[in-house]
Amino acid sequence: MTAQRTWVGPTAPERLAILRRTRSVAIVGASDNPSRASFFVATYLLSSSPYDVYFVNPRAKEILGRPVYASLADLPVVPDVVDVFRRHDDLPGVLDETLAVGARTLWLQLGSWHEDVARRGEEAGLEVVMDRCLKIEHARFHGGLHLAGFNTGVIDSRRPRR
Repeated sequence: MTAQRTWVGPTAPERLAILRRTRSVAIVGASDNPSRASFFVATYLLSSSPYDVYFVNPRAKEILGRPVYASLADLPVVPDVVDVFRRHDDLPGVLDETLAVGARTLWLQLGSWHEDVARRGEEAGLEVVMDRCLKIEHARFHGGLHLAGFNTGVIDSRRPRR
């Protein structure tokens, strides 16, 4: 049985405002595996957004030809958004790192929900977004949902007749 969700995140206009004022994004849990969601999001952000993108993964050295940093503290900048691709149990530690470096927004990807992390983050002054994909939200607000098949033009779920 899943716990009932009580935390309420930013509205669509508030998420759009976050994306509009963002200049840099750190992807925590970035992967060099093309089948991983973090790789797909990174590829999109690098090709279709104005953001400076930084990768954080203590086990990788390079992703998409860019350096990878072991922690948020190792980044050359304070990122505006920390986009998290980590397991549920790792999220409190990522929150602590996010607060320590002074980022403004903690963004937990699709399927990632941690009420305590959200409450603690907001109490510390962070904007928190949970269970939302940064790529999908950016594309949705900036006309890019057609990329990678998110906007196929198909209205129904029925298979076409042959």
